[in-house]
Amino acid sequence: MASQETWQSPIAPGLSWYQATVGERPTYAALDGSRTCDVAIVGGGYTGLQAAYNLAKAGVSVVLIEACRFGDGASGRNGGQLGTGQRWWPEELEEKIGYERSKALFDLAEAAKRHLIDFAREHQIEIDYVPGQLNVAHKASYKRAYYENAEIAAFRYDYPHLRFMDEKETQERLGSKRFHCGVRDVGTGHIHPLKLLVGLARVAANAGAEIFEMTRATAIRQGGGKVTIETESGTITAERALIACNGYIGNLEPVTASHVMPIRSFIGATAPLDGHPDVLPGGEAVADSRFVVRYFRKFGDGRLLFGGREAYTSDNPRDISQHIRRQIAEIYPDLKDIEITHAWGGSVGITLPRQPFVREVMPGVISIGGYSGHGVMLSNYCGKLYAETVLGKSGDLDLFTSLDIPAFPGGARMRAPLLFLALSWFALRDKF
Repeated sequence: MASQETWQSPIAPGLSWYQATVGERPTYAALDGSRTCDVAIVGGGYTGLQAAYNLAKAGVSVVLIEACRFGDGASGRNGGQLGTGQRWWPEELEEKIGYERSKALFDLAEAAKRHLIDFAREHQIEIDYVPGQLNVAHKASYKRAYYENAEIAAFRYDYPHLRFMDEKETQERLGSKRFHCGVRDVGTGHIHPLKLLVGLARVAANAGAEIFEMTRATAIRQGGGKVTIETESGTITAERALIACNGYIGNLEPVTASHVMPIRSFIGATAPLDGHPDVLPGGEAVADSRFVVRYFRKFGDGRLLFGGREAYTSDNPRDISQHIRRQIAEIYPDLKDIEITHAWGGSVGITLPRQPFVREVMPGVISIGGYSGHGVMLSNYCGKLYAETVLGKSGDLDLFTSLDIPAFPGGARMRAPLLFLALSWFALRDKF
């Protein structure tokens, strides 16, 4: 197997800065025969590994398989921003599902945030947490909505950590004149996602979960009260199963595949910005108001990690760096010639309403995914909630199960072209 620095994920392009700085990344064996267990888990990202840890800790026998290496998917390659609440602003969600359910989902997301930070601290996983996030508006017409967002969060959702920023403060905190206003969130932050993932795999294995890398599920069947998961190297027979593949579901399970669409997202890491102290002097992460969100932060040794190009097909650009550098220059013209030291991408699972998909897709088999770019804390917590559901400890997962997540229109043949057209239209609107 390739070294830590040169391992190229077979499912995602590029070598990430996370991979270069994670330190020890242990390898785990592939499945080498058949297994019988209480719960089988397909997918070794945050959701699957959190579920495996919490079940194994409670004495449940767990077998988890991951098609590639732990961290090759979105959990190890994402933007690292925790965010606050759900993918929608709470007042937007409130218009759709009412205050009571919107507040419950907001509180659940806050619990997810606390869980992630507490989990890392308890298990001595150094996730390089940095506090602070800026949500900024690329259109002046959004000023009122941003101002009201901070007030609504404080007075209706008991979240006093947001504060409106006018144009002057926004530009000072970013070191850029590109944005018109924003909100500063001091109740959240950003992390090194691969360090969390590597630590989580270690903790799950130490708790007694059997976890296997480089083991792809080829089929899932249910019959006779049992769930059977087939792989090329053995069969797993279980009482129940969790599908936690998110944007890498492929053709494994058709219900999930019809509701969770993979899109490609790309990130670049620049050389350290030693000569640019005005860029994000407070160290916050940033997400903007575009439908095709641009998200960036100064991290580690002072380099800029910038994500902002989504592709609504399975294709990868020939030169990720070129596309990322162009978008960096729109916000920071002085960085138009900055060196991009690392550039990478991967698949993000989205749903039509940009809310998580949680559903029993066959008897005894629950599928969880579609975090739509808001998954760092939600995916971890959903894994925990799944375990609590199995153990009969909590019904909080029902808050997601009850959401109306429609399938993408047009079936397998038409959903990708239709999504490309729809999201390209929204990307075009972002420019005007």
